[in-house]
Amino acid sequence: MAFNDIPVDTLKIKINELKRFLSISLSISNAHTVDFYTRDVWSTFMCVSPEEVLCAVSSTQDRMRAIEEKENTTFGFCNASKKLVDISALLRAAKAHCLPGLGVCMQLEDLMQNLRLMTGDTTAGQSSDKAVTPDEFMNCKKAHEVQAMSEVVASLAKYCRVKQVIDVGSGKGYLCSYLSMRFNLQVFGIDSSSTNTHGAQERNRKLKKFSKAYQKPNKATRKQTLYSENESIQHSRNFENSDGIRNFITEETESFEARADSSSLSKQVPNDLSASDNAAECPLDLNDSDSGSSFLSMLSLDVTEDVSPRVNHSQLSLEEREKRKRENLERKAREGRGNIRDDGLFSPLTSYVTAETELKTLITELEDAVLVGLHTCGDLAPSTLRMFGAKQELCAVCSVGCCYHLLSEEFDHDRQGCVDGVCGFPVSQYLKAQECFCGRNARMSACLALERVSAGGGLPMESLFYRAVLHVILRDHYDCFKSEKRVGNVYSKASSFVDYVRRALRKLDLDDTKLSDSDIQRYHEHYSPRMNEMVAFNMLKVILAPCIEGLILLDRLCYLKEQDSVSHSALVQLFDPLQSPRCYAVVGIKESTV
Repeated sequence: MAFNDIPVDTLKIKINELKRFLSISLSISNAHTVDFYTRDVWSTFMCVSPEEVLCAVSSTQDRMRAIEEKENTTFGFCNASKKLVDISALLRAAKAHCLPGLGVCMQLEDLMQNLRLMTGDTTAGQSSDKAVTPDEFMNCKKAHEVQAMSEVVASLAKYCRVKQVIDVGSGKGYLCSYLSMRFNLQVFGIDSSSTNTHGAQERNRKLKKFSKAYQKPNKATRKQTLYSENESIQHSRNFENSDGIRNFITEETESFEARADSSSLSKQVPNDLSASDNAAECPLDLNDSDSGSSFLSMLSLDVTEDVSPRVNHSQLSLEEREKRKRENLERKAREGRGNIRDDGLFSPLTSYVTAETELKTLITELEDAVLVGLHTCGDLAPSTLRMFGAKQELCAVCSVGCCYHLLSEEFDHDRQGCVDGVCGFPVSQYLKAQECFCGRNARMSACLALERVSAGGGLPMESLFYRAVLHVILRDHYDCFKSEKRVGNVYSKASSFVDYVRRALRKLDLDDTKLSDSDIQRYHEHYSPRMNEMVAFNMLKVILAPCIEGLILLDRLCYLKEQDSVSHSALVQLFDPLQSPRCYAVVGIKESTV
């Protein structure tokens, strides 16, 4: 059966439709919230009232009706003034030009069904009630992501007939460890942060105890002598079921000490609209420290693996520890697949990788593998796709990106963030030829989560309002209101607007005694009646966010379709966007050599 993915010509038509819409509406997303009052942003872009916008946004009926567009307008914008005159038309157009509206995504069920039929497997994907569930050792958000993605990755590995997985930007190894435990895959996790690698090693150590506690050995294995003094201690042992598939079986009565490693769910929609105030963190994914956000930190190669020492590790000198590690790596290289690490769940490695990196220098046991990335940050997601296209040993890829505001853009005049001239957007030759450009503020807006805001997870409007009014004060009373210094997270520490302004001025090394409390408060009173303008404008940014994200993801899908070696590629929604807003995966499979 053929893989039912979208043809490249159809994809290009959809990209053109989306680009046309964004060429008219993107100016709203690129407007800077900090400059909202100093540049009178509302009057610059809008010919409707804030009340009209908020009313239309809160109503779903206008977006469902097919109303004839007003004369001399395009997507609700006046052709002459370029201002928004018809909010209902804009909302309908935004819905039509997001990924679901464009109809470019493959359903997850269809992807899994395709893979099952292509492998002749009618049972794959039917999870056992006794299977290890990821929420045993990670928070609900991460468990949702790991379980959904691991099913896809395992199916890709089965279709490609491989047993190895490489996780780029693996962080603390949540996906790695689950793939290894649940599907008996040999997983190598690569992250540029030594801190993340250390965390992965610690989780690896705890999960070994978990897998040992949850195994259910048969009579034969109970009678065997499991370990010898001259071999590395094995922390987990699997049994083979009637189908010959090695699995772990959970016992509900067992406890798991690694639960302490879990972190709480991400907070409600954080402020990522004010570029000058915010640290470079991806909104809604603040707990995903394992998402590859440290990828651009250039670190030296440090191959590490959690191997059980024959004597107490604390009793070894540093030199002896290094020797022991070297010996174990050499032993594994010699034994190759004869030693599929029953003594470890996966191998965490620390390295900076690009499409040019020789993977075999990092992984001595490397065979054909599936390449994955769960919430790979900024340029790491497109770099993962380039690596997939460049490496013959990589048979399939499943990549979920995040942190679009950290992407470098080739046609950004500043070219900030591009490494050796290689940028994160656009990655496809089709959009390169058109010199496609989004802009940093638009990419920051793409990180907003429409589903969460629609479900009541409001934006932190007061902090945005405070910052915009502060900018007016800086313009009126200080010459350096374009200072390179950042205000940062002053709002959370301030007890009032006056306190906020004074804290911000001191942080900017400005004299706050120039203004009295009453002077500062008058600014607040003057602009407070116009706060609804900011609320309405930022809601439009939220509405447009899925369209900008869609362009970035369609560019990546188009890149895969341009590769001669890639036979199948698709964009698939893996996660519930309420739980995990960055929910789309780019999936690719190379022409089978089997």
